[in-house]
Amino acid sequence: MTTDITQIRVWLQRDEDEGLEFKEAKTNFRFEKAVQYCVALANEGGGKLILGVTDKHPRRVVGSQAFANLSETKLSLLQALHFRVDIEEIFDENQERILIFHIPSRPVGTPLHYRGTYLMRSGESIEPMTTGQISKIIGEGVTDFSASICGGATIQDLSQYAIKELQRLWREKSRQPTIDTLEDQQVLQDLGLMVEENVTYAALILLGKAGSLRRLLPQTEVIFEYRSDEVSIEHQERFEYRSGFLLYQNDLWEQVNLRNDKQHVQEGFFSRDIPTFNEQVIREAILNAVSHRSYQDIGSVFVRQYPHKLRVESPGGFPEGIDETNILKRQKPRNRLIAEVLTKCGLVERSGQGVDKMFRESLREGKALPDYSDSDEYQVNLSVFGIIQNPKFLQFLEEVGNEQLITFGVGDLLVLNAVHKDKQIPSHLRDNAYRLVEKGVLERTGQGRGTKYILSRRFYHYLEQGGTYTRKRGLDRETNKELLLKHIHDNLQEGSRFKELKEVLPMLQRREIQGLLQELREEGKIYLEGRTRGARWYPKQEPNRQE
Repeated sequence: MTTDITQIRVWLQRDEDEGLEFKEAKTNFRFEKAVQYCVALANEGGGKLILGVTDKHPRRVVGSQAFANLSETKLSLLQALHFRVDIEEIFDENQERILIFHIPSRPVGTPLHYRGTYLMRSGESIEPMTTGQISKIIGEGVTDFSASICGGATIQDLSQYAIKELQRLWREKSRQPTIDTLEDQQVLQDLGLMVEENVTYAALILLGKAGSLRRLLPQTEVIFEYRSDEVSIEHQERFEYRSGFLLYQNDLWEQVNLRNDKQHVQEGFFSRDIPTFNEQVIREAILNAVSHRSYQDIGSVFVRQYPHKLRVESPGGFPEGIDETNILKRQKPRNRLIAEVLTKCGLVERSGQGVDKMFRESLREGKALPDYSDSDEYQVNLSVFGIIQNPKFLQFLEEVGNEQLITFGVGDLLVLNAVHKDKQIPSHLRDNAYRLVEKGVLERTGQGRGTKYILSRRFYHYLEQGGTYTRKRGLDRETNKELLLKHIHDNLQEGSRFKELKEVLPMLQRREIQGLLQELREEGKIYLEGRTRGARWYPKQEPNRQE
């Protein structure tokens, strides 16, 4: 493997939770600590331990003298870990030495330990893994639970009505009329829900009779509760669904929809009503819980509705490698057979697009993003929010989309949402930001690391907030120079320190102000006396001259 300094520069911009760990290690780095990081990163799916780089943003290369004999270090790591770690030595343009430890992933279903302790990263440190995390990794080695055979179950444990509903959905999705001619058992076998005469757990979960599920898989239930506010302990309504999913999916949505208020949005002379709870979003949230929960954990799926929020809680935590930060980028179905059957029947999007749909529809309606942040290793908690936060923003996107025939994808909408809320654009969405600039929906200010994105002038004029646009955009270059020059003239006796000039233009980066000062200097309007902290800028005249 060969890594060049350009790739290093790319890694410096990333977060350490992306399989990267940076350490200064200017003079040395303890071998045992290196072993521990190798184990922790291997348990996270592999990654890079990079020495000779500061670990805080903005990162910079400082060079490392650690591990002078790389061959000896590789051999020692192999003896300690029992798996190979390659170490690469490269030098930047200043001849600063950088070491890259290329750490492979642990085997599927096998957590790794060092001296009896299973390790993981936690912020800047290494900690022992929890029991739940170890169990989750071990569970990877188990075949798809939903595809395994349920001993003692027969086709008689399945609802004939649910089988017919499955058959109808499959025929409509595939547009193959001959599916209607198939016998029940043939339908189930063709979809993989039966293997010869044997019934899978997926068949029970989707099609099972209530009595059969109580006997064979009681934790399959989904419980719906309605509360009039989020602090209320007592629920005002509760339903327990203990049969196959296809027997209650529509009734569960109807329970949500009974209390689904409309929000009035005015658009010029026209108005429309947007439901608090989008049907596609809610159905997808429930389908995800049914498809991806752990059926080996004793616990129910809870759907808790409040006037402006709906929360779905499902047992088992995220599958290995998935969390709330990467759920839009990575897909790993826990119950693959259930997911495949629901896809063939048109109830869920093809792999990985269901979560996209929830985010896209929420953003298109001007609502907060679906929130997984309250999840842990034992339970996935999803909150869906119903309040329209900014109707004007929603109207602007619709108007621009209609005029320019732009179809905003979920990545575009995430970028627009981040910019609108003055948040940083995730690095993997930078291409979306460039596209939106080209379309005139966003504008870019500054250069290099000082680059920022703002919504276009048209958006703020649409909101009748031209002043806000000017503040966010910043003053033009000549106006900024005039402000600096005025401050320097006002302080011609004592001179102006750079710190003071930074306060004149707080929205600009240090190097941007330095560039403006250099232009004024080349124009013969100012000059510099002194160096470093003692440096002072003066107008191009005698310092003691009075105006």
